[in-house]
Amino acid sequence: MDGKKTPLYGAHLAAGGKMVEFGGYCLPVQYKTGVIREHMAVRTACGLFDVSHMGEILVEGKGAVAYLNRLLTNDYTVMRPGQARYSPMCREDGGTVDDLIVYKIRDDSYFVVVNAANKEKDFAWMKAHQTENASVSDVSDRYAQIALQGPKAEALLRRLTGELPEKYYTALFDARVDGIPCILSRTGYTGEDGFEMYLAPDRAEALWTLLLQTGKEDGLIPCGLGARDTLRLEAAMPLYGHELSDTITPLEAGLRSFVKLEKPGFIGREALLAQASPPRRRVGLKITGRGIAREHQEVFLDGQPVGMTTSGTHCPFLNGPYAMALVRADVPAQGARVEVDVRGRRVEAETVPLPFYRRPR
Repeated sequence: MDGKKTPLYGAHLAAGGKMVEFGGYCLPVQYKTGVIREHMAVRTACGLFDVSHMGEILVEGKGAVAYLNRLLTNDYTVMRPGQARYSPMCREDGGTVDDLIVYKIRDDSYFVVVNAANKEKDFAWMKAHQTENASVSDVSDRYAQIALQGPKAEALLRRLTGELPEKYYTALFDARVDGIPCILSRTGYTGEDGFEMYLAPDRAEALWTLLLQTGKEDGLIPCGLGARDTLRLEAAMPLYGHELSDTITPLEAGLRSFVKLEKPGFIGREALLAQASPPRRRVGLKITGRGIAREHQEVFLDGQPVGMTTSGTHCPFLNGPYAMALVRADVPAQGARVEVDVRGRRVEAETVPLPFYRRPR
């Protein structure tokens, strides 16, 4: 396998991880436990993910916030240290370069986390649009990243540290988990409460082992890319290359709340203003016929093609097949009886609200 190895590669092999190449890295798609058990562990207890393949970029300088506001569709003007904020990053034509999370360290310093498969492209884009008094540095090699997700994640971490981010989408930049220094954030990609630990690569295996040992009685198990994908689909989280792309705008993807059209001067604003009423929109599909929809399958309403699926699979917790699709804007987001072309066979489905799964409060 030609991909790069994360600092946890040996731990994955020792645990029976089935390794695949993803985003240029060798990562476990699942362990001996299987995707369904890993998925259910995150929904009912907690699961541990190696996400060291993600990219980290540091934006610094007196002009940092002005630069971010020029680069991204969301607004970073009013933000406290320790806060995190999600945003699409758009091209001039409104298509999406990537979606990412920005953490504010202090007024002149921001920590940006980008998708693994796009990190070189993203860094090149960010450098090409660099503005005065703002520096951009790729610091990905300085960090491994471990994600702990699930309803028991907080209680588990409290046994190892007295300091946790108390609110969703916040972070601590000088945290210690059982004495191991890390950035400790609280975001998540599974629809559950969850934490991310960014730390020195040479400390990653020690923390991984510690977390698994500490959480064993809580039902904590290591989880692979397969469960990460089924969990994010249940939670209707957009995935770049599926629900977002160079040719899909964040407005079409249903991310209007992260696009501040009233903010002047950001890249893609004029194109997005012209798309105030997008011709397409993202909808949820519950498959009611016999079959499982995948991505890039045509959707029909009253026998006429109206769009394409963007993601789809069997969702273990919901116990059925679901999909997301990009369809014509006039297709009702709820209650429309549609069909999906699954390998040349029309399979019945209906549009349903997103997300498919919402964590109990």
